[in-house]
Amino acid sequence: MASTGANVLRWSALFSGISYGLYHQSQLKSQAQLNDVQRKWKDEESLIARAKAEWVKKTLPKDKQTAGGDVISDPNDPKFDLEAYLTMQEAKQT
Repeated sequence: MASTGANVLRWSALFSGISYGLYHQSQLKSQAQLNDVQRKWKDEESLIARAKAEWVKKTLPKDKQTAGGDVISDPNDPKFDLEAYLTMQEAKQT
């Protein structure tokens, strides 16, 4: 039979291991939740940016758009609209 000191050491090691395991598991779980929230936030930001860009394309006057629906970006073109161009650039950046 093991001595009392050895049993105390064994039980202490067991409880220490269990405590560390619970602590480590909670840290991993909270990190995973944080990563999930950040991923969802990035997805929402990209959706909002795409929606803004599409709205700008949709609301531009027909004479300020190219055949593909984009803004005329050539400043030498007589139909060039600086305001529409800057609005489109702002929507792309956000």
